[in-house]
Amino acid sequence: MSLIKQLWIAIATVTLLAFGGSLVVSTLNARQYLEQQLSIKNSDNATVLALAVTFLLYDKAKPSYGDNDDDDDDKAKDAGNSELEGIVNTMLASQFDTGYYRQIRLVSPDDKVIADFHGNTRIERVPAWFVKWAAIKEQPGVAHVQNGWLQFGTLTVESHTSYVYAALWNNTVQLLWWFLITAAIAGLLGSILLGRITSPLRTLVKHAQAIGERRFITSPEPRTAELKVVVRAMNTLSDRVRQMLAEEAQRLENLRRQIHEDAVTGLLERRQFFNAFSSRLADPEAPAQGALLILRVGRLIELNRDLGRAITDKLLKTLAQALGGDPGGTGGRLNGSDLVLLAPPAAGFEFSSWAASVAERVFATADEQPNANMLALAIAAVPYSRDDAVPSILARLDTALAQAELEGERGLKIEEHRDDVPPARTQEQWREILTTALTQNTFQISLSPVRTIQGTLIHSEEMIDLAADGTVFKTGDFLPWATRLGLIERMDYVAVRTALDRINKGAESVAVTISAQTLQDGRFVTELMTLLRANPDQVERLWMEVPEEGAMRNSAAFRAFCLAVKPFTSKLGIKHAGPHFSALGDLHDLGLDYLKVDTSLLRDIDQNEGNQSFVRSLVMLAHTLGFIVIAEGIDRPEQQAILADLGFDGLAGPLLTD
Repeated sequence: MSLIKQLWIAIATVTLLAFGGSLVVSTLNARQYLEQQLSIKNSDNATVLALAVTFLLYDKAKPSYGDNDDDDDDKAKDAGNSELEGIVNTMLASQFDTGYYRQIRLVSPDDKVIADFHGNTRIERVPAWFVKWAAIKEQPGVAHVQNGWLQFGTLTVESHTSYVYAALWNNTVQLLWWFLITAAIAGLLGSILLGRITSPLRTLVKHAQAIGERRFITSPEPRTAELKVVVRAMNTLSDRVRQMLAEEAQRLENLRRQIHEDAVTGLLERRQFFNAFSSRLADPEAPAQGALLILRVGRLIELNRDLGRAITDKLLKTLAQALGGDPGGTGGRLNGSDLVLLAPPAAGFEFSSWAASVAERVFATADEQPNANMLALAIAAVPYSRDDAVPSILARLDTALAQAELEGERGLKIEEHRDDVPPARTQEQWREILTTALTQNTFQISLSPVRTIQGTLIHSEEMIDLAADGTVFKTGDFLPWATRLGLIERMDYVAVRTALDRINKGAESVAVTISAQTLQDGRFVTELMTLLRANPDQVERLWMEVPEEGAMRNSAAFRAFCLAVKPFTSKLGIKHAGPHFSALGDLHDLGLDYLKVDTSLLRDIDQNEGNQSFVRSLVMLAHTLGFIVIAEGIDRPEQQAILADLGFDGLAGPLLTD
């Protein structure tokens, strides 16, 4: 039972006890008062009535004079007494008929009953239990009636008590009504007051629940001294944990840069770049088409000799920044003079235009440098498809670069369109394909298992393909177009609804991906909450995940989404995590449940000790935040063995699907 309910029960109990005590005391006092007043009234009535009878006897008495003998005197006296008794009876009867008396009784000195009138003792409009509980002890009024110097009799008068009970009952009912009205007003005011008093307590409860959910928030300190100490201690705990996470995230970021980035340019070092490139080719959610561009800085040895290493390094960093100016692109340094760029995934990607714009930007930056005449730059770009092998792509890139170097100080070679690549569909064609699929629900759904290290199923990832025009498109083929055409929200809603249907049909748990763009759509979030509310038995087995890059780029929308969906007990997580993991420390207060580490960090984990060190630290930080940590893209048994030692909780990838 909650503390608020206990407080209300205590208040109600005290109020009822107070009312009960007040009612009893008030009723008893009123009864005692009424008994006293009734006794006085009886005594007064008896005295007045006795005087009235005495005066009546005085008026009716006749003196006897004459020579009658004693027998005649006795007879006359008896006749006179009988006549007087009759007159007194008539007088007392008329007085009794007023209805205010329960009994009027006149008894002669020799115990002869001269008059005895009894009234109806039934009490109306008063409950019998009340009459029994508040029984009134009536003291009858007694007075003596004189006939001259002689006592005529003793008069006893008892007033009718029905009026007393009625007055006492009305007083009790009025007291009850006043109490109910007062209690209602007091309850209303008490609710308001108790709400203000317990508001800090509710805040404290929410704070404690947040810590239990691994959300380290801070709360304003209340005015209540006892609660202020507790809230201050919890805020201190949250601040320390937040500071610890920030320091650990920064340390992890420094380690990542040391291991994965080139110290001079800030681009990925060779091995990590190729891991990222291979992961892009293997990812079904990545676009099927892409491009690779390479920049070679000629005569690097002469530049180091003539300009000095510091100036040359600064020049390389400037060119690297110009090269990686596209959001979403991935840059790397293959060797001392070769910088490479992987094109960002985008719908309607035009390879030639992209390559030309990058080359123009790099050449313009080079021409702005003080030693521009000493720079010999060659740029080559080639397109690729998902099915291309990495060595084949690199061979074509080297050939194009050699041709660019033959063109002079600012050489550029963009590989022409390849015959083996199917022609790109137009925007209108994609709109028709996607609209038809959404309307007719022709998506092909498959499930990919995610298991613990021991092999137990954690959940199944929902994979969506699309068949149209005799071709089966992977998610990465149509997802960028859905985003560009404003249809991604509808697709995500269909994905969640399909996952809930599968759970309802017996699937243990299903994970569905929510696009970063969808998080910014308030209508989608509202419809999603309605859908979750309509499926209370399935939401516990629904896992929803957002790609790390999108979550970081739209952190405010992601935060609002997590806070809105968290009460439904669905699992929330981040997929493709790693490149931006340092920023996840800022999301400690969202109560995320799991984390899927990107394939690019795990591709050669069994052969790369630097990556092992980084991943081990990453897993430790994730466990500190309370996350379940899952490895993505596992395709070799050697990876599985080392990942168990690094502390991973689960695995996903082709190795588990086969």
